Amino acid sequence: MRNNTRSSGPLTGLRILEFAGLGPAPFCAMLLNDLGADVVRIDRPGTPDGGPNDITSRGRRSITLDLKSAQDQKTALALSGKADALLEGFRPDVMEKLGLGPDTLLAANPRLVYGRMTGWGQDGPLAQAAGHDLNYIAITGALGAMGKADQPPAPPLNLVGDYGGGALYLAFGIMAALHHAQKTGEGQVVDCAIVDGVMSMMAPIHWLRQSGNWNAQARQANLLDGGAFFYASYACADGTFFSIGAIEPQFYAILREKLNLAGKEWDNPYDAERWPVLREKLAAIFIQHPRQYWQDLLEGTDACAAGVMDMVEAAEHPHNKARKNLIDIDGVLQPAPAPRFSKTPGAIAGPPPKPGADTDDVLKDWGINEA
Repeated sequence: MRNNTRSSGPLTGLRILEFAGLGPAPFCAMLLNDLGADVVRIDRPGTPDGGPNDITSRGRRSITLDLKSAQDQKTALALSGKADALLEGFRPDVMEKLGLGPDTLLAANPRLVYGRMTGWGQDGPLAQAAGHDLNYIAITGALGAMGKADQPPAPPLNLVGDYGGGALYLAFGIMAALHHAQKTGEGQVVDCAIVDGVMSMMAPIHWLRQSGNWNAQARQANLLDGGAFFYASYACADGTFFSIGAIEPQFYAILREKLNLAGKEWDNPYDAERWPVLREKLAAIFIQHPRQYWQDLLEGTDACAAGVMDMVEAAEHPHNKARKNLIDIDGVLQPAPAPRFSKTPGAIAGPPPKPGADTDDVLKDWGINEA
């Protein structure tokens, strides 16, 4: 069952209004709901039921509104008047054309935090163009820094853009704006663009480049991009892979000891000219045994090492099982809420809602006159 009277979670008491969309905005809503917020999603009439496997829709309630209807626009306006924050992920100006833009809603509810999630941002020459994660991270320098030197950059799933630079920055921005609103009574617009968030995430790499420790014109030639032989993944005898990340001297020393890398050729790991040769030598070592052999030898030591799991194997890894990082809700295995809190732990409030199933309850709970 969906729990709407949350007694736990640091965001208990917050009301969040979500306009249904795709990708980062729903994921942001999931994060806020997992931590106790009452998130109500406005679905379109006829929206299909995503079923119990629609993990990023978990926990919240759904109300169905036709936002092109004047009456339903009034209902959305009334709901926004009761909300602490709002999430929308449409192209710029769509909400304005529906009569639900920030000027209108903030005039009615001056403390409202109006969260806007886009790829390119609310302005700029690309603001009205369609795009996806890969396109957004392409112009930030992030995509161009990833992958093998002799191949085109590979999509890093859509974790870097949609969820790292998008959803997480939106959640962070909303919480910062809510802090300001609680102190001052003043709401505001949070313009969260994936390109902005990813560019922000690139700050440490910019530091390395401007310190002379990163070649921006080459891939697989730097410390963290697979160039360094001691920070890479290697194939094992059983067709799986094993990762090592022994960057610091003390950790590298342990790796040398465990792998018996006794020759002088291993003495200066930071000589980048030697990296390709040493990477080949390490590859020849790791391919001799299956992954489990290397896990038994290296995991849990300060050699900074771990087996590369697929999504199914990850659920059975002893560390993930001990941390209960994946949990079963009504037969659906899914990630647990994160991060963890010592006094106000988050919780999954329930399965994904059926579109429109909670309309009456939401209007009643939020004090909206249905007429």
